[in-house]
Amino acid sequence: MTNSRVWLITGASRGIGRAVAERALSHGDRVLIIARGDAVHDLASSLGDNCLAAQADVSDANAMRAVAEKALSKWGQIDVLVNNAGLHRGGRVGKLKEENWQAVLDTNLTGALNGIRAVEPHMNEGASIINIGAVVGFRGFAGDAAYAASKAGLSGLTRALAIEFAPRGICVNLVIPGLVLTEMTEALSDTALESMRKIIPLGRYGGADEIAQIIHSVSESRYMTGAFIPVDGGLMSSFGVPV
Repeated sequence: MTNSRVWLITGASRGIGRAVAERALSHGDRVLIIARGDAVHDLASSLGDNCLAAQADVSDANAMRAVAEKALSKWGQIDVLVNNAGLHRGGRVGKLKEENWQAVLDTNLTGALNGIRAVEPHMNEGASIINIGAVVGFRGFAGDAAYAASKAGLSGLTRALAIEFAPRGICVNLVIPGLVLTEMTEALSDTALESMRKIIPLGRYGGADEIAQIIHSVSESRYMTGAFIPVDGGLMSSFGVPV
């Protein structure tokens, strides 16, 4: 158990977050999964003794500090933070409701900062912070101003904190999934999904387990920080987006 790491994963009740939790547990690590819904407790129970649940909203800084304390009181350390919680509310800018704009920023950008502020004082050399970005943060899509702005902001936050935390040996990186079929994409029509699939060079959607594999690999790196890692079937390359 001495080499077992402690993970905190937000948005972990489903999709990519859940897949990351399952992979970390399969490697003998301990995981605290965080989500807003109470189903997170049942999920933690099903994942075994090395999994703990916390019901919290990442946009609440006090709640995230309490989550960090819960992990520390249980396991005495925090080694990996995955900022995966995400909220998507679209709409062309003229019709985008102010409350929707704010809600997306509060979850996707401020929520990540809240998580980082909660755990960073308790991290030691070799710890890893992994933010989950999006292709739309680098390549614009009409009607996606709020989500794009939040994810672009997250990329800037990643590089700034990579420099800030480097003297302490804490790595901060951004993993950028492509189109993955999760609960978040269920709102898209079959026509929209098929149109997006056609512009992916590999010609298919990604799997949550494929994203989790890369996130786990990034968490183990000790000489990669401030990096942007696309896992998108070549989508960003096809747009000529620099990373």
